Amino acid sequence: MKYLVMVQGTQADYDALHGRPSEHAPAWTEAELKAMYLYMGAISDDLAESGELVDAQGLAEPARTRLVARGKDGETVITDGPYGESEELMAGYWVVDCASLERVTEIAERVTRCPGPEGLTEYPVVIRPVMDGAGDI
Repeated sequence: MKYLVMVQGTQADYDALHGRPSEHAPAWTEAELKAMYLYMGAISDDLAESGELVDAQGLAEPARTRLVARGKDGETVITDGPYGESEELMAGYWVVDCASLERVTEIAERVTRCPGPEGLTEYPVVIRPVMDGAGDI
């Protein structure tokens, strides 16, 4: 079964990656960034080697997000970021094809151990099954 494994973050977290800390997001050093990217890359490499990796991507910061909605009058309403510093959005993901929920949970547990600076906000890793067709509703 395919699963989406989501990592969450806020605009403040992205700012901290670029050396702009806040109360809930300490600034990352170059060494901490390198360790984080190596760790996440190793997860992707291991999943590719096992044949479980379908796709994996990091996402641009929330400030670069655009929302498109239908307004009350039926007109399209377009809203560009930035969003509130504390609003959690998907920061990156893996789509994996795993034999069981237990296996994808092992992967998510590994993701939660990613290194980072002391005081880093730790968000849960979200697992969602990917529907294969209309019969999955």
